Amino acid sequence: MKVEFYGHVRQYKNIQKEIDANMQEVMLSGQYVQGPMLKRFEAEFAKYSGTKHAIGTANGTDAIWLALMALGIGPGDEVITHPNTFFATAEAIWITGATAVFVDCDPVTKCIDASKIEAAITPKTKAIAPVHLYGQCADMVAIKKIADKHHLKIVEDNAQSIGAHGKGFKIGELSDAASTSFIIQKNLGTFGDSGALVTNNSEIDAKVRLLRNHGSGARNVHSFGFNSRLDDLHAGVLSAKLKHIDAWNDLRRKWAACYTAGLKGAKSFTLPTELPGYRHVFHLYAIEVKKPALRDNLVEFLVKNGIDAKTHYSIAIHKQKGYPWGKGARIVGSVDHAETNAATCVSLPMFPELKQEEVDYVIAKTLEWDKAQA
Repeated sequence: MKVEFYGHVRQYKNIQKEIDANMQEVMLSGQYVQGPMLKRFEAEFAKYSGTKHAIGTANGTDAIWLALMALGIGPGDEVITHPNTFFATAEAIWITGATAVFVDCDPVTKCIDASKIEAAITPKTKAIAPVHLYGQCADMVAIKKIADKHHLKIVEDNAQSIGAHGKGFKIGELSDAASTSFIIQKNLGTFGDSGALVTNNSEIDAKVRLLRNHGSGARNVHSFGFNSRLDDLHAGVLSAKLKHIDAWNDLRRKWAACYTAGLKGAKSFTLPTELPGYRHVFHLYAIEVKKPALRDNLVEFLVKNGIDAKTHYSIAIHKQKGYPWGKGARIVGSVDHAETNAATCVSLPMFPELKQEEVDYVIAKTLEWDKAQA
């Protein structure tokens, strides 16, 4: 049996008529950049997110750094995040000219450990950039308390957790802005690069709209900006898909529950945890092998048996080649949990269109490998 890691083609076939209709509407309109389809999707996404504003960008990385720039963050400033995430989180901080400050992740959720943040705060600290990793929210209540106490801004990296929520809070509710990515492998993905940020702050909304469009709010009138626009074809794809996102996330949760029940009791790896009161949307179902030396062996075994398992963020950002870039980064305290997560994680196939027999096969082969390690 072959089990893919992504279900892009299956998903397209399931709602092809809806996607094609939106794309044709855009093509026949003759308005492909900042046209009516983009405005429609931005309104839909803001409503879905429960925020006043949603601004489409060229990609998720741009969404983070444009939000930081709109908040006035730049050279000489510091932004606190954690290193067991996709490179773009820190990259966006560096693009602004600010310094990325890394603290450890929580050993259970793998999101930023809120208890480590205050020790990293200096007079240069201007913001916190928590990442909602793998589909589960960081502890935004605790992060918000710290930010308020120290007069810091918060920009959430929500590239992996559209549709998730925490205990008593929604993503974007407790921050200045929340960014996301719509690259195809995300829970809500289009056919290429795209991103967005949501905010309840009208000043951030106005600034980012200028920054993404060459600093222009009117034809032939420019201040300072860039070219980072979500085009209308991608917006049409996303508009069609947004209607299904909650149902798709429910399916991800169903398959995650199957994995957890089927793999319970394994000796060689641990399973992901969903915090009480939280809604985990399982962008990834990431297990952690107990011995780092065995991680690649498990991946190779699964791939050999037709299962497209992968590793994600297997090199922590502070261990990437060339780190640090100039003086643009520092580490505060131990980041042992982040390093362990990077060195031991294995992602099993996870997408809404999985079939029960495929999930059962993944479970059987993963347990077969586990048994062989005893």
